[in-house]
Amino acid sequence: MPFIQYENKNVFYMLKTPGTMESPKRALIFIHGSGGSSNTWKYQLNALNLNMNLIALDLPSHANSDPFEELSLELYVDVVKKLIEELELEEVILCGHSLGGAIIQSFYFTYPKKVKGLILVGTGGRLRVSPLILDSLASNYQKFLEELPSGAFYRKIPRKIIEEYVAETSQIPSSVALADFQICDAFDTLDKTETIDVPCLIICGKQDHLTPVKYSNYFHDKINISELVIINGAGHMVILEKPKEFNSAIESFIKKYFS
Repeated sequence: MPFIQYENKNVFYMLKTPGTMESPKRALIFIHGSGGSSNTWKYQLNALNLNMNLIALDLPSHANSDPFEELSLELYVDVVKKLIEELELEEVILCGHSLGGAIIQSFYFTYPKKVKGLILVGTGGRLRVSPLILDSLASNYQKFLEELPSGAFYRKIPRKIIEEYVAETSQIPSSVALADFQICDAFDTLDKTETIDVPCLIICGKQDHLTPVKYSNYFHDKINISELVIINGAGHMVILEKPKEFNSAIESFIKKYFS
C-alpha cells in the first residue's frame, strides 16, 4: 500500500494513474469528511475518466494511516502539502467533502499558488456542529452511529449503501470522529471566501440537512469563477448516493477549465 511519511508516521493514500501518462504531474486529490476514509471516494477512483492522477487520502488517525497524538486543521493541511511535495505534483485540483472542504479551503488560503482549482462538496465557509452531535460523539458513539443515516443520507437511498458507510465509520475511533467534528465546529473562513480566484466546482445534495444548499449558494455568490451543481435525491453523502451525477459534474468541470 502506498504511504507518505509525516513525522515518522505513515499516511496512506490511494492512487489511480491515467490511462496515458501525458500529464503525470497533474492530480485531483480527494479529502474525506469527518470520521471518513479514502474509501469514501471509491466510485470516483473507479469510474472517473480524466487524464490526471486520482488520489484519495486517509487523514492522520483514519483507516490505514497511523494514529497521531493530536489532530488539528493545521496538521491535515500540512499532510496534504507533504503529499503534493513528495509526489512532485505540479498541477493540483483539490476536492473536499464536508471537513475535507474546510481542509482544502484552508490549504488554498495558506498556499494559493499550489492550487489550480477547488471542488467543494457538501461543505461551507463556516461549519457549525450541533451540540447534540458533539455530546453523542463524546458519550455514546453507538447512538451517533445509529442516528448517522438519518442525518447523512436522503431517505430513499438503498439500505446497502448506508450500511456499508456506517460500518466503515464505526471502524474510526470515536475520539478521532469527535476531533474531526470539533475542527468543523471551530472552522470559519467566511470573510475570505470572496478572495478565492481559482475555478471552483460547488456540489451539494438537494436534501442535504447537515450542510444545506444555502451554504453552496453562498460559495457561488461570492466566488468569481464558480459552477454550482445541486443534485436531487441526495443528502450529505452525495458522493455515494448519486455517483454518476457527481462524476459527470466533475468531468464537465475539468473539461471546461483544465483540458
